[in-house]
Amino acid sequence: MARAPMPAQTQPQPPPQPVEAIPPLESGDHLTRAEFERRYNAHPEIKKAELVQGVVYVTSAVRARQHGRPHSDVIGWLSVYRAATPGVMVLDNATLRVDEENEPQPDAMMRLEPELGGRSWIDEEDYVNGAPELIVEIAASSAALDLHKKKRLYERIGVQEYVAVQMYERRVDWFALQGGQYQPLEPDEKGVLRSRVFPGLWLDPQALLKGDLARVLQVLQKGLASPEHAHFVERLKKKMKAD
Repeated sequence: MARAPMPAQTQPQPPPQPVEAIPPLESGDHLTRAEFERRYNAHPEIKKAELVQGVVYVTSAVRARQHGRPHSDVIGWLSVYRAATPGVMVLDNATLRVDEENEPQPDAMMRLEPELGGRSWIDEEDYVNGAPELIVEIAASSAALDLHKKKRLYERIGVQEYVAVQMYERRVDWFALQGGQYQPLEPDEKGVLRSRVFPGLWLDPQALLKGDLARVLQVLQKGLASPEHAHFVERLKKKMKAD
């Protein structure tokens, strides 16, 4: 009678490895951009967080009159300009990848593609890189960050114009890059601020602060009807045809 085969000896199995828990994302954390993105992506309940000079800033609840309304009006103002100006892109709360210590999420950006003279680009992961031509921040409860660290960051990377809408102080500061440093733009005799980078982009700052969107768009329409805007559009069309 044949002998029954001996049962195979089972090798002891190593204990299962615990799944790595991703730490929370909290204001004040000092992180690299890669670690910031890893934690941010793991916490979809966080609606807005930024990395500025290696420090995390998680946005608190947003107030309606002090942030939500002026933010909406700024996007409307820029979007009307975009509709009349070919080759312009307007972005609302989009991530801006700068370097290993900086990944802000500006309230609004307006940019040109590189082939039209722009200095920013969109990478394969659909994030903005480089320096968009215009950034707008609603500096209500975040005035210290928007007007200091983020202003210095935007200046350093070459953002041509930076608009800070200060709701508590009831003022709008529009900075233009000159010689590597931001200088405030002065309003014209009617109190209107005019972009140097985007001809025809005009703003009545007091109307914006009051929430008078009709007046904001009325002033913008005058800018869009100006000869400088017509010339700008013609230049953009020529570049687009050449490409």
